Amino acid sequence: MLKEKTKIKKCLFPAAGYGTRFLPVTKAIPKEMLPILTKPLLQYGVEEAREAGMDTMAIVTGRGKRAIEDHFDRSYELENQINGTSKEILMKDVRDIVKNCTFSYTRQGEMKGLGHAIWTGKTLIGDEPFAVLLADDLCDNDGDSVLTQMVKLYEKYKCSIVAVEEIPLKDSNKYGVIAGHEEEEGVLRVTNMVEKPESKDAPSNLAIIGRYILTPDIFDILEETKPGKGGEIQITDALLTQAKSGGVIAYKFKGKRFDCGSVDGFVEATNFFYNKAKE
Repeated sequence: MLKEKTKIKKCLFPAAGYGTRFLPVTKAIPKEMLPILTKPLLQYGVEEAREAGMDTMAIVTGRGKRAIEDHFDRSYELENQINGTSKEILMKDVRDIVKNCTFSYTRQGEMKGLGHAIWTGKTLIGDEPFAVLLADDLCDNDGDSVLTQMVKLYEKYKCSIVAVEEIPLKDSNKYGVIAGHEEEEGVLRVTNMVEKPESKDAPSNLAIIGRYILTPDIFDILEETKPGKGGEIQITDALLTQAKSGGVIAYKFKGKRFDCGSVDGFVEATNFFYNKAKE
């Protein structure tokens, strides 16, 4: 039996990837620190986790990612320089995050896939359910954030949850794709998951995006999961093990997602948030 804890307080951020689609800028700047307007992608993710009631941010990093730690820390010289000026208000959001959240870090020594990155975060998470947020999937909502919606769903189903959205089948080879039967409107009990299938092999047009809630037994499953697609340890394969015993829910989230891991998606998000800020 799983140790039941209803409150999800920890969010894991895999942030060790190289961001090669954004070279050369990501040679020195973590892709998670690329800005949409004046905030880095990772800060948007942390703010979403906070809105969902989480105050412990666990970040899996790698070499060259020190800017992440520096961003979520006090900057005494800068703060002293702008203290009492009109610029001080610009630091309010990140100051609030630093004051009210705990940040912990561990390094992923080798790039062996998302499943391996999540397994690497075990030491930061412990034996409790937790969220996973991929910062380059930036989501916007007029109401509850995607993670807030998923936390409410977890309180009902008490199992792992993946956020999904409909995609053109021609793009199925970019995502983990699920199949399942409907439990209620927008909620499916997952029966199958395939990592990056060709369109002819895709079980549906429902693709997993970068929002998960995972039960802690996922760590033991990941430890036994063999490398799959691309020679990497895939979280999709581990979740399929849970799904075989009915332990995974897929949720068609409410909101708009931007794939900021691609240049096109990054530009689209920048324009969207710029116009939204003007309004």
